[in-house]
Amino acid sequence: MSNLFNPGRFLLLFKKTLSEKPTQMFGFTGMILALTLIFYAICKALAGFGAAQNISFIWGLAGGGCFMASFVFGYFSSNASGSSYLTLPASSFEKWLCGILIAGVLFPLVFILFYKLVDTSFVAIYRHGLDPSAPFYKMEYESVYPFPLAGRVAVKIYTLFLIFSGAMFVGSLYFNKAGFIKTTLIGCLLVISIYAVNWLFARFLFGNLSDAFPFRYVALFSGKSVGSIELPEKAARFYAYSFNFIVPLILWVTAYIRLREKEF
Repeated sequence: MSNLFNPGRFLLLFKKTLSEKPTQMFGFTGMILALTLIFYAICKALAGFGAAQNISFIWGLAGGGCFMASFVFGYFSSNASGSSYLTLPASSFEKWLCGILIAGVLFPLVFILFYKLVDTSFVAIYRHGLDPSAPFYKMEYESVYPFPLAGRVAVKIYTLFLIFSGAMFVGSLYFNKAGFIKTTLIGCLLVISIYAVNWLFARFLFGNLSDAFPFRYVALFSGKSVGSIELPEKAARFYAYSFNFIVPLILWVTAYIRLREKEF
């Protein structure tokens, strides 16, 4: 039997993980889906379909993924549960993979399927309620369409999900108490610090600064107009690749390393 991964052993661990906290695990997922539906309906009524689709998708996937990721390794809030988890007859890789499968694969899959159903239903109801004889029927019909799950906005939200959930995986393993809150605070401080340092550095270099976005562009005043200096194409591509793939990979691998450290 392999010390790293055994399918039968992993399946038993996966079943045990789901059966130990079914109310919390499935109840939490149900709560996220219900809130997504509520946010969609409220935002649609207040700001229209575009805002409703974007806000509900980012809340449900990235926000809900954060909670699920912090919960799936939440065994170390007490010495008893932490010790019991570490002594399970499974490898650290199987424990890590089990958490990744639940929070990083199954949860987003369930959410996306649910979101697609909700979004398609709302769009269909809107289109069905239009008057085909109205003069602007075609324009109104085409102005509302299902959220493109492979579109640019969706891809950015997928990246946020990978980064946020990876950070919560790490945080829940480094902080035994209030891991979600502590990780969120550290993440916010890190983002604010990056923006502040980037702005101060750009201000020092150019002086007539209008705006600055880390690793993307610097906007400068030129008389009464504003111009921008952007990263060269190769540098921008490298930054995008690093942000989309390397940063999430580092976080998820760090969670595995930290889990192994806890077993020694």
